[in-house]
Amino acid sequence: MSAVAKNEVRRGFYLDSVRLMQVAAVLKSDVPGVEEAALMIGTPANLAILAAAGLIAGGTDAGPNDLVIAVRARDEDAAVAALAAARAHLERRAARPAGSKHRPRSLDGALAELAGANLALISVPGAFAAAEARRALSRGLNVMVFSDNVSLADEVALKDEAAARGLLMMGPDCGTALVAGTPIGFANSIPLGPIGIVAASGTGLQEVSSLLARAGSGVSHGIGVGGRDLAREVGARMTFAAMAALERDPATAHIVLVSKPPDPGVARRVLDRAAGAAKPITVCFLGAETRASYGDRRVVATLSEAAESALGRPVAAVLPELRAANGRARICGAFVGGSLCAEAQTVLRDGGLAIGSNAPIPGAAATRSHAAGNVLIDFGADEYTVGRPHPMIDPAVRDGAVAALLGQTDVAVVLADIVLGFGAHPDPAGALSRIVAAGPSKRPLVIASVCGTEGDPQGYARQVATLTEAGIAVAPSNAAAARAALIALGKTG
Repeated sequence: MSAVAKNEVRRGFYLDSVRLMQVAAVLKSDVPGVEEAALMIGTPANLAILAAAGLIAGGTDAGPNDLVIAVRARDEDAAVAALAAARAHLERRAARPAGSKHRPRSLDGALAELAGANLALISVPGAFAAAEARRALSRGLNVMVFSDNVSLADEVALKDEAAARGLLMMGPDCGTALVAGTPIGFANSIPLGPIGIVAASGTGLQEVSSLLARAGSGVSHGIGVGGRDLAREVGARMTFAAMAALERDPATAHIVLVSKPPDPGVARRVLDRAAGAAKPITVCFLGAETRASYGDRRVVATLSEAAESALGRPVAAVLPELRAANGRARICGAFVGGSLCAEAQTVLRDGGLAIGSNAPIPGAAATRSHAAGNVLIDFGADEYTVGRPHPMIDPAVRDGAVAALLGQTDVAVVLADIVLGFGAHPDPAGALSRIVAAGPSKRPLVIASVCGTEGDPQGYARQVATLTEAGIAVAPSNAAAARAALIALGKTG
């Protein structure tokens, strides 16, 4: 029997995209027979994504002001049940409890109630995000744009306008920030402290801030600037503004800049600016090539090194006890955090291994052909999130890849990251542990790291204990997990 796709359109209905992804994750986990589910605003780009994922049943007349509920299930009854469950979740989330405070429905209404507000979080379909961000900037608000699918031209224009007004424009596609101790988006519970972070990398900000917190320090502000800020077209516009803001901030004593590999010309300008800064700045450009690319300038290539540089001392580095690789030769990794995947690649390449990335894993959902050699995959990349929640919310796609790797007789080590925080899966360690427990008895060594703190909703210690009880080796950092994998293969680490 072939799968059944069903859709429902809610006219004039809007809910934050993170909440929509959470509802989709619940449908997949709690409604029997559901193969895939997505809830998206009906923009042309989103409708194309749903169609490509096989989630559109015939045509739809949904528009950009409408919500599309799309499910694919094993039969008609399961699909109907999934739509009913989606409706119930949406009604619960949209309902306002009796006696609860009124929620304004416009920017002007919000400002009328919060006259002292200085930050607006924009999370609307990308087609509308630039207009909403511009409206917020015109009212003197700093802006964090969670939305993606914002054009480069709009990003540059918004950042120029923000700079002219002396404001910050974080994003677009900025998923993480820490503002004076308040976590926003996929952030962790981090105490206030003397270290400020500028990040063109969401999980990079999370890993550095969590390492600092677990080492007894804290963060003054964590300013996400959007993943494209150090691209040639954007030219680090907001990175420079964020660095200047942290230089002026009396609570910040040391600044950490984290980015995936930047445009070389932009990187040189950033390093020139850092060299003349009023406060010490640690620059972390993720990637092994950065170690030799900038002469005698201080650039670190891993998130752990960035935290250590800011602290002035090592972070926890005790590696787990490891069993032998039993003659197996490959290291494979399945990650939910793109920056964590890039950091692991750096460590393994420094150890002399050739590493591929985002290549298919045999037997895993959403992948097709065999991938030879050492392969690390970022399951948060666009090709793995089409029509489904990000794996930080629903790790099923990543964990399915881990299940496939456990059956590969030539794989010595499987690396995996567990990312905690607000908005993330309530028990990612439990989900991974169930996959490992169901795997073959003669399986690869599984090494994981946990990005988070004890104050996170999931609880760092509880997550570590869950992994350990399942026979998963837990390293104190993502970089340490990669070093442990090298040791398991007889490398120096």
